[in-house]
Parts: sequence; structure tokens; C-alpha cells
Amino acid sequence: MASFRYKSVSDSGEVVQGTLEALDQSGVVSQLHLMGHTPLRIEAAGGGGLQELLNREIVPARTAAGGELATLTRKLATLLRAELPLDRALELLTDLCETAASKRMVARLLTAIRGGSTLADALDKEARAFPSYYRSMVRAGEAGASLEAVLTRLADFLERAQQVRAQLRSALIYPAFLLVTAGVSLVILLTVVLPAFQPMFEDAGADLPVVTRAVVSLGAFLREAWWAIVVGLLALALALRLHLGTPAGRLWWHARVLKVPVLGALWLKGDVARFARTLGTLLANGVALLTALKLVREVMGNAALAEGIAAAEPDVQAGRGLAAPLGENPLFPSLLVQLIRVGEESGRLEDMLLKLAEIYDQQSEETTRRLMALLVPVLTLGLGGLIAFIVASVLFALFSVNELVL
Repeated sequence: MASFRYKSVSDSGEVVQGTLEALDQSGVVSQLHLMGHTPLRIEAAGGGGLQELLNREIVPARTAAGGELATLTRKLATLLRAELPLDRALELLTDLCETAASKRMVARLLTAIRGGSTLADALDKEARAFPSYYRSMVRAGEAGASLEAVLTRLADFLERAQQVRAQLRSALIYPAFLLVTAGVSLVILLTVVLPAFQPMFEDAGADLPVVTRAVVSLGAFLREAWWAIVVGLLALALALRLHLGTPAGRLWWHARVLKVPVLGALWLKGDVARFARTLGTLLANGVALLTALKLVREVMGNAALAEGIAAAEPDVQAGRGLAAPLGENPLFPSLLVQLIRVGEESGRLEDMLLKLAEIYDQQSEETTRRLMALLVPVLTLGLGGLIAFIVASVLFALFSVNELVL
């Protein structure tokens, strides 16, 4: 018997953590099911010392990337739609995997299925690769004999999320390239070009203009104290990382970011869309509302919004519904609250949530397009102005030297 740490959600929606004794992870899953719990995470507790070292994986499991997970899910749903048995579908999926890591992971799933395990239980053993909401939806699909439909919805969900991330990355490529290029140009001007003119100014004995002296001093500081700048930036980055690594620090930072003009609204729309799509998909596949809210919290990118969802859970458990407690939190938009209320009153909450996700996705895309259309010319003008300022300071000094010579 081995000891395993677990995290699960009870029938009442409470998150429970503890330790159980079992032969393997499948035994822990079975015990949790008998207790009426939905497993979220199961890992070996370890006995410490040599035993823990021997049990540790040489190559740790990794979380599947969004695009890779979406591709695997879509392929498995397609194979099941062709009315193949699950073990045969996984066998074919092993040959269709594009990476060796995915092939090994699917092979482990196939071994578990052929050993009598359900797909959800097999996924629990690969908890690092499959998010908890994914495993919960698969479990609900197997219970309702609608696994293929659930996998299709999951594939749609993952592909849409991946599409949004790809659009955002594409929009940021050119501004990032522009910033890096301009930054390198400024450093070269200050540390290489300006020093070449400095002997000329000193030989002429002219009093340099104030602007030129300031620029020359800045260049000298960069040349002589670059190491201090690098150390300072690294120390600042480390301090921020440590602060944001704590729940309180992350909550404080995320709450402040949401108040930043334009960028805060963009992040809010993206996270609200993720909240609505994930919750709607979970509810559409038979997951209870309280359990679904706890699963949604794990995929939220903003800790302040996740905290707001957690604060709403006691009211949901008390029967107040979801719209009322969310409406009391100023972070959640009024459109989200009103449409959730309509969904609750009409008995079509999951449909309304999925519609909300589409609305906020469209708003996010439109805001991103406008922001990028404005950001590129602003960066171009601003950085071009800085370079022109440095060049002008050199020209002013040259004019001063020429006037002195004449």
C-alpha cells in the first residue's frame, strides 16, 4: 500500500484535501468516488528518503500545450464519431501523435483502458497533462454515454482558446520587434556614436549646450554603470517574481492591473470570456454549478476575478443563484451579470454563458485591433522622437563648435 495526497470536490461543492492509502492512483479514485467526491489532483505522498527518491520520475510529466491538447481531443472525438471502440480509437491515436511525449502519454492511457479503467480515471493519472475541468467533463460524458459529444465540445473550446492566444501573439509581434530595434539603436547612439564626437568637443574647448551635456552624461553612465543597471533590473525582476509568487502579491497585482486604462479592460474581457465559455461548457455537460465554479477558478488568469468567483460560491450554495453575488462584485461587468440572470430565469444558463463568451471574444478582438492600430504609430513616433532628440543634441554641439571656430 502506498500513500497518496488528493484534492477533490465533494457533492456539496466543498474542496477537500487529504491523504489516502491505496495500491495505486486508480484505487484512490475509486475510494473518492465511493465518498461522493470528484477528484481534482492525486499525487504520491512519498515516504521520504531513499524510497521517495526511487519513486520519483526521471523525466517529470509536463502539461500538454493548448494546441497539442486541442489536436489530440479533436482526433479522438473524430475517431469515436466513426463508432470505433475507445481502445481502438486510442490505439489509432497513438500512431497519429505528432510528438514522442504525446505518443507515450496516449500509450499509457490505452494501457489503463485495456486494464479495465474508464477514460476519466486514466486521465486522472495524467493530471499534469489534462486540466481538472477537462477530466471532469470527460467523467460526466462517460456517465451520460455522450463521450464523443463531450470531446467535440472540449475540442471546440480548446481550439477557440488557442485561436484567441494566437491572435494576441500575432498582434504583439511587430510592436515588440519595434521596441527591441529602437532600444538597441538608442543604446548604440549613446554608447558608441556620441563618444566618437566627444574628443572633438573637448579639443574645441566650447561650452556644450545643456541638452548635449545631458545626453553625453547619460551615455557615459550607460557605458560605465551598465553592470549596475543589469544587476538592478535582475534584482527588481526577482523581487517582483517572489512577491507575485505569493497569493496575496498576485491578488494585489491582478487587482491593480484591471484598473489600468485600456489594457485592464482588455484583460477583463478576455478573462470574462474564458469564465463564461468554461462554465457554460461544464454546465452543458452535466457538471453541477457549484462544482463547475470551483473548476473554473483553476483556469482563470486573473487572481482577483478568481477570488470574486470564490466569494460567490457560498451564496450559490445557499440558493441565491449566480447573478446576484456576481453583481455585488464591481469587477464583473454588468452585461455578464444581466445575461446570467436572464439565463437563470429562463433555465438556459449554459446557452447564455456560451453566448456571452462569443460576445466578449468579439469585443476582445475588436479592442486588440484598435489598440494595435494605435500602438504601432505611437511607438514609431515616440521612439523616432527620442532618436531625433539625440541626433539634434549632437548637431547643436557641432553648431556651437563651428561658431567658436569662426
